[in-house]
Amino acid sequence: MNMQLTQRETDLLKDLKGQEKLCVDKYNKHAAAAVDGQLKGLFASIAQTEQQHLDTLTQIENGTVPQPAGGSQQQPTFTATYNAVQTPDKQNDCYLCTDVLAMEKHASHLYDTCIFEFQDENTRNVLNHIQKEEQNHGKMIYDYMNTNGMYS
Repeated sequence: MNMQLTQRETDLLKDLKGQEKLCVDKYNKHAAAAVDGQLKGLFASIAQTEQQHLDTLTQIENGTVPQPAGGSQQQPTFTATYNAVQTPDKQNDCYLCTDVLAMEKHASHLYDTCIFEFQDENTRNVLNHIQKEEQNHGKMIYDYMNTNGMYS
């Protein structure tokens, strides 16, 4: 289906695409910087999903509303890598998690606003699906942090 976007929708898509590009870049950089292998894997996996979000937004920008991608990412289970002791490695990984968690909160909020601004029902459904995936990313990061004693 091909659709015409309003100027407001075009501007909002530009903002969303900028946010998704930041997400892809940050998750890839943080995957390289993480010490714990589980966290490296989590960040790399989320980076791939963020790239799918960016690709979806590009399709919408070009006038095509794709079907929402398959099911949400599987919720991983983590084993504790870090104990209660604050080590430089734990502090590094905690910082990376805190950083991407703040980014996910911002991304989810941006989608929340955009969902209300789009006229087309299918587009709103796709944006809602992406927002749920962003929230799922936040949950995975929270679970990792909780398992590793990064919340006080």
